[in-house]
Amino acid sequence: MNCLFNFEMKKSITVVTLIFSLFISGCNKKTGDNYTDTPTTGKVSIAVDETFQPIIDAELPVFHAMYKYATITPKYLPENAALNLLLHDSVRLAIVSRTLSTKEIAYFNSKKFFPKEVPVAIDGIAVLVNPSNPDTLLSVSQLRKMMLGEISDWKQVDPASKLGKVKVVFDNPNSSTVRFIVDSITKTGNLSKQLSAMMYNLDVVDYVSKNPNSIGLIGVSWISDSRDPKSLSFLKKVKVAGISASEVAKPENSYQPFQAYIATGKYPLTRFIYMIISEPRAGLGTGFTSFVASDKGQRIILKTGILPYTEPVRIVNIKSE
Repeated sequence: MNCLFNFEMKKSITVVTLIFSLFISGCNKKTGDNYTDTPTTGKVSIAVDETFQPIIDAELPVFHAMYKYATITPKYLPENAALNLLLHDSVRLAIVSRTLSTKEIAYFNSKKFFPKEVPVAIDGIAVLVNPSNPDTLLSVSQLRKMMLGEISDWKQVDPASKLGKVKVVFDNPNSSTVRFIVDSITKTGNLSKQLSAMMYNLDVVDYVSKNPNSIGLIGVSWISDSRDPKSLSFLKKVKVAGISASEVAKPENSYQPFQAYIATGKYPLTRFIYMIISEPRAGLGTGFTSFVASDKGQRIILKTGILPYTEPVRIVNIKSE
């Protein structure tokens, strides 16, 4: 039986209306800035949460091929650093996994800037374990206890385990992954000393592949593109754990971060990706945001393996007779 899963129509309308308003406001507003770019021409730098590098690396070549007089240079940084560049007007487009805080909006408004926040995708946090680890199903409750240090040994997950101490690794202390752990998993500022920061998402994959007792958290886009040789090579080094929202993780209630499970809400570790624009008029940042939010841009996101915000995802259910 085939069924078509589509996000609510109001989401599509919201994005289209917002992008349209960006262009209109840009056309009507005269500014004294020195920027000479337009929505399809010029040169600008943008700040991108490095967790989303695979997505933007897929979008930019297509955008540049369509608009030959446009050059966008991405700066891949931890989320905090990306937002700081936006706040200090070093860039006018940041791609991150949260909206601006009330304090940040007030800061922009005090400088007569009125930033727009455009949701373009729904991402997942992938939980990686070593290939020799038999414990590939974990509940959110178990993850929370690992992050807090309440589960410090794999025997607390499986009494028969011989892996020893649990070692949790993530990409960067200022990354959106850490903020997600604090905001959505532990829901407290307290984190265990058994958590360690690497530098990049690739470092997390490498560490987990070499340490049987480790568990790693990274953005799912690094391992979700089945057509990308790099993504496939990562999956040969590690295993992606199934995560359950129930107290006890079982095969029937645990899910990996596939598009279908993100779309239906079965995978519990998800977050939105936002493009935040602070341009006083419609410039190249607005043009790129419009492109990513468009049908073509959303289909590129679909091919990366994460969930586009507006593009319908086809879910096929196969039932044995």
